[in-house]
Amino acid sequence: QVQLVESGGGLVQPGGSLRLSCAASGSIISINDMGWYRQAPGKERELVALITSGGSTNYADSVKGRFTISRDNVKNTVNLQMNILKPEDTGVYYCNAHVVVTVRIQYDYWGQGTQVTVSS
Repeated sequence: QVQLVESGGGLVQPGGSLRLSCAASGSIISINDMGWYRQAPGKERELVALITSGGSTNYADSVKGRFTISRDNVKNTVNLQMNILKPEDTGVYYCNAHVVVTVRIQYDYWGQGTQVTVSS
């Protein structure tokens, strides 16, 4: 069983910063892509940032230049540094990981979500 545990969400004023963290644990052989998604009330879940096992990154256009995703392949963690936050960044942020749990078998796991609210 693999579990993703998120932390770091909260309330912040526009222009502020938050750092989200996600730790994967359990029966892990390796982790391929890891990413952060978010979902605003009444909206579809969207990809915010993605990082491959080799460190290549991809960002939603709306967060480029403000957010930075990183990972530690030893600790099996992924982080999202969010700077210059805007009200439109508000939503529930979910950690996602493609985890190899046995040879040639990969499962897609999700964290429980952490609320990020950007408001004055």
